[in-house]
Amino acid sequence: MKTLTVFTPTYNRAYCLETCYRSLVSQDNQDFTWLIIDDGSTDHTKEMVQEWIQEKKIAITYFHQDNLGMHGAHNTAYKLIETELNVCIDSDDYMAEGAVENIVSFWEKHGNDNVSGIAALDATIDHQIIGSRLPEAIHSSTLFDLYYKHGVTGDKKLVYRTELTKLYPYPLFKNEKYVGLAYKYYMLDKQYDLLLMNEVLCHVEYLPDGSSLNMYKQYLKNPRGFSFYRKELMMLPFGGKIYKYKQAIHYVSSNLLMKNPKLFIETPKKGLTVLAFPLGFLLYAFIISKTRTRLIERN
Repeated sequence: MKTLTVFTPTYNRAYCLETCYRSLVSQDNQDFTWLIIDDGSTDHTKEMVQEWIQEKKIAITYFHQDNLGMHGAHNTAYKLIETELNVCIDSDDYMAEGAVENIVSFWEKHGNDNVSGIAALDATIDHQIIGSRLPEAIHSSTLFDLYYKHGVTGDKKLVYRTELTKLYPYPLFKNEKYVGLAYKYYMLDKQYDLLLMNEVLCHVEYLPDGSSLNMYKQYLKNPRGFSFYRKELMMLPFGGKIYKYKQAIHYVSSNLLMKNPKLFIETPKKGLTVLAFPLGFLLYAFIISKTRTRLIERN
């Protein structure tokens, strides 16, 4: 049994997936398997991956499913993974040199059942660390506290214990393809810290068709997923009033987008939602105007 599963959700990314493959082939430690979740691709992803499997340079598992969105692909990955640890490397990213060795050796030395996994660094393709480094004065922290207590900025690479990532599956909403992935991470924050490792594990490139660059469209097309996500964040046992007020603003905008008449009934924080309604309405109007502007520009 390998120690680590590197899993990659992909949708019509055959044009860039090879970079990820090459980075895994070049790892000096092969104590991992690569799990590819093909989320309904219609390009030649399947044929390309079959060629790599036949090369037998690394252990690869390929799974094709109907298109469910990023969170649906994550759900499938967590069901299939059997190794102790897992890490997601997106299809437009690639693994840093020596990353597998860093993960495995660090976990062998420091890993235990009292933590959920490891938080490490992402970098650009030009080797610039994204955001800030992790605090040196502490050895562990929840993900939430890293950002809201210790002032960490930028995306970080998360390596989780597989038995924990099988908890808190993302809900699937009809005709929607997005739920915030941090939902699962914050649920795990309720019980566990992450070990901190100031090593770059992944090089990231934000492509024009990536979800991070299409957020306004995501808001418009996935209001139920966003509403669920904001409700869960409002109920976290941590996070101050300002943080939860911001979640209420987003909750209002998402419910206006889906024309939900039970907006004030379904919220877990009724008073906060009433206070957030004016700004939530403005955010709703902004999202509508922004997406219409982009549609006009493209036409």
